[in-house]
Amino acid sequence: MRAAMRYALILVVSLVTGLGISSSQASETTQRAVAQQKAQLLEQRASNEGGVQPPPPHVRLTSDGTRAIDPRGQAPLDDAVTCLARSIYWETKGTNQREMEAVASVIMNRLGSSGFPPTLCGVVQEGSETGSCQFSWWCDGRPDEANELGEYAAAREVARRALNGSLRDRTRGALFFHHRGMTPSWASSFVETAETGEFLFYRPPS
Repeated sequence: MRAAMRYALILVVSLVTGLGISSSQASETTQRAVAQQKAQLLEQRASNEGGVQPPPPHVRLTSDGTRAIDPRGQAPLDDAVTCLARSIYWETKGTNQREMEAVASVIMNRLGSSGFPPTLCGVVQEGSETGSCQFSWWCDGRPDEANELGEYAAAREVARRALNGSLRDRTRGALFFHHRGMTPSWASSFVETAETGEFLFYRPPS
């Protein structure tokens, strides 16, 4: 992992130097690239090991690095941090930290489950090709950018902690959830694992 990250860093530094980018821009670009590389390694680790395990210190995402990836909530949804943070933001906007952490745990649990895609963007965007999205915000036809930057910063921090394996799974291994104001047809045949103020959480029957 260290060798891969060092190689990526050398490539980024070479690129920004060759393009004549200013030192502050180069620093931000390098920080973003390193954070994205770390996030990809953490994503692969969680997927391959069937769950989130705290990584070695040198691989952990920092708050500054995570912020550099998508500071204004406008980045394309094509990297692990942005896909996870944006999903937390849209699914829990207007709620609290507990709700954000619980939804993040479901997404990470899916990443570690063989029945779901092996990347966070794959998990979040699953079903879009058939019009039956797993996460409704992804298929609602509205812009996906985050507008409330304070709330998005909180969601991004939860995403960082989730990738770093430092969140307690309040859902007890749930792979599905729904808002209390909804009653999806599948809920009656699944096993409820936890509740929060806003959501109910489930796993398939054994």
